[in-house]
Amino acid sequence: MIAIVNYGLGNVKAFANVYSKSNIAFVLAREAAELRAAEKIILPGVGAFDQAMLRLEQSGMKETLDELVLGRGIPVLGVCVGMQMLARSSEEGRRPGLGWIEGEVKRFTPAGPRDPMRVPHMGWNTIRPLRPSPLLAGLDQDASFYFLHSYYFKSPRPEDILAVSDYYGEFACAMNSRNVYGVQFHPEKSHQWGIRLLRNFAGI
Repeated sequence: MIAIVNYGLGNVKAFANVYSKSNIAFVLAREAAELRAAEKIILPGVGAFDQAMLRLEQSGMKETLDELVLGRGIPVLGVCVGMQMLARSSEEGRRPGLGWIEGEVKRFTPAGPRDPMRVPHMGWNTIRPLRPSPLLAGLDQDASFYFLHSYYFKSPRPEDILAVSDYYGEFACAMNSRNVYGVQFHPEKSHQWGIRLLRNFAGI
């Protein structure tokens, strides 16, 4: 069963719709007890980093998530701000992240007033896998995903970067360290490619 962490932020209904139509068992977990039977965990997130970390802490699920992910090795997928929460810190806020993957979150910064970069990075973009992974299995080279973010994950460990995308330079758009996965894009909004990725995660 997949537990979708429902702490008040994220498109939980969109994830639920994908798994419901795929006949994959899931629960929208609102409290720690609902996480206990999870075989996989999805940590969605939208909005600001500090707000997301505060809401997760207030939900009473953070300690249980640490136990399941770090102690029991349950696979987890962080999505958008949920991926950024996997880092140790973010330039967007002051609260510590979960620290499940080494790294910090940085802001996209245009070089100057004439720089064509616009923040946030918004819209459809392709990804480039750097190594094989069951999470990305079956995706064509032209697979596109929907992005909406002003910050990105910067890792000191190249081996943890699963895929990159290009927005005036390459950035990590998918991470993986042991049982911890993260994607900066929104698979729940990315049509057939997002559905494939979420089904892949269910099979990990």
